[in-house]
Amino acid sequence: MDRYLANVATLRLDAARCTGCKTCVAVCPHRVWAVEEGKAEIADLDGCMECGACAMNCEQGAITVRKGTGCANALMSAALRPDSQGCG
Repeated sequence: MDRYLANVATLRLDAARCTGCKTCVAVCPHRVWAVEEGKAEIADLDGCMECGACAMNCEQGAITVRKGTGCANALMSAALRPDSQGCG
């Protein structure tokens, strides 16, 4: 699984608004989401590349994320430090 910068993703969930529809699970390319006991939860925050697919598809507006920042940070880190992972 891809790893990005630890504990910096802007991904947030308003659990009170979540209906457990599992759309976030279906659209996430990095398996960041899980649904437990009828509600979504962020299962792997550091796996989030901040693509915004989950937030754009959440009909309840329970998910927020600043799109693109995580992947951009990973690309910059890869360019500056050869030992970092990059994006993807």
